[in-house]
Amino acid sequence: MATDRSSAGDPARTLALLWGEPAVADGRRGPRKARSTGEIAAAAVALADAEGVEAVTMRRVAQALDLSPMALYTYVPGKAELLDLMLDTVYAGMPRARPEGDGWRARLAAVAADNRALYRAHPWAASLPTGRPPLGPGLMAKYEYELRALDGVGLGDVEMDAALTHLLGFVQSCARMAADERAAEQDSAMSDEQWWAGNADLLAKVFDPRRHPTAARVGAAAGEAHGGAYSPAHAYEFGLAVVLDGLAALIGRARAERPDEA
Repeated sequence: MATDRSSAGDPARTLALLWGEPAVADGRRGPRKARSTGEIAAAAVALADAEGVEAVTMRRVAQALDLSPMALYTYVPGKAELLDLMLDTVYAGMPRARPEGDGWRARLAAVAADNRALYRAHPWAASLPTGRPPLGPGLMAKYEYELRALDGVGLGDVEMDAALTHLLGFVQSCARMAADERAAEQDSAMSDEQWWAGNADLLAKVFDPRRHPTAARVGAAAGEAHGGAYSPAHAYEFGLAVVLDGLAALIGRARAERPDEA
């Protein structure tokens, strides 16, 4: 079973590890240990940042800490639990930007910027499936901070959670696309604009603008505007405005339906 996702390990040992109960986490007692879970998480995160999450193995992390692989297992039950520890660590270290205004829209824009910065620093975190996120102290503090941006705007609790999930899903999707573009540039040793220019003749042989006039017109306009088929920065700014506009409509309806709670 693949373990490169959150909450793939034993829940009891994962939660014990995240909340600082090592005797429960590794299932054994012994002498005081030379390493902390913070040091282990930092080593694993540094490896994932440099080489991708697929490079993170118990052996590689142990080597980075001058431990034997078997010694590392006395700290962390396995890779599945290690991934949860890594995620919770980067969540705990997520920046907290100062909103550029006093309203909910500015607060949510700051939350989006915080998550975007997190994924820029740790691209692997955007691609790691988190359908069952590790409920560690880092995640819970992050969730509390983010929900406060929506508290008191007129939404019910379920709507607040859904609105935040929608916003964060948008930011994560943008982060994945941006990471894909960076990977393509690294693999081809060319920018997006250079790649399209270099393959223009090949595309002209197979693409007939008379059969696809709308695609030809819009694609050409977008390509000229962005210098390529896709601009991560434009996609983020455009999409964030659309997401916030949609939430504004939701908040407006909620306030109209529950004026006493707004």
